[in-house]
Amino acid sequence: MEPGFWLERWREARTGFHQDAPTPLMLKHWHAVGAPPASRVFVPLCGKSLDMAWFASQGHRVLGAELSPLAVSQFFAGQGVEPTRRTATDGIHHVAGPIEIVQGDVFALDADALAGCAAVFDRAAIIALPPPMRERYAREVYARLPAGCRGLLITLEYPQHEKSGPPFSVGEDEIRRLFARDWDVAVLERREILAQQPGFRDEGVTALQTVVYRLERRGP
Repeated sequence: MEPGFWLERWREARTGFHQDAPTPLMLKHWHAVGAPPASRVFVPLCGKSLDMAWFASQGHRVLGAELSPLAVSQFFAGQGVEPTRRTATDGIHHVAGPIEIVQGDVFALDADALAGCAAVFDRAAIIALPPPMRERYAREVYARLPAGCRGLLITLEYPQHEKSGPPFSVGEDEIRRLFARDWDVAVLERREILAQQPGFRDEGVTALQTVVYRLERRGP
């Protein structure tokens, strides 16, 4: 999607993708990642996700990437902290304690910053992107994460012709095609969730699953 689409969504407070608590499937499966204590967790297209605060509470450092200045300011306001700010070539860096959010284009993130991330958590990033951008996202952003990086990727699957995204349906075949060259990919859970998603039902979607993947970047 074009940047203006997401900036408008935040301006108009059309942020139904935001959750008022940490992601339950992340809480259930994060132990499978085995991220070392105090390691840095990358959260792409992070919005004002409370997952970042949870990671920090577990002793991790956090690197978020977010386009919307409103999302960034609302996150730190919700945490009751005022971040320091500095401008760099990849965006405006907002830092408070162990959490750093770069306000800018995720594709422009500094390669050295991503190289320092031992883990990644992707709940609402890859499913927010149309197919050509998903290709670029896997090829450019994930490619900058280091060997040994591990993480969770959560997707949705539904008949794409029944609803126009975002969020988009991203099937297992596509996930394996995008990542299997450089990452070990394992399905941890596949869950039927249509009954808990009235918005999808109202749009005529007849089947909806969420899938949790564990990723691990292989070495050279």
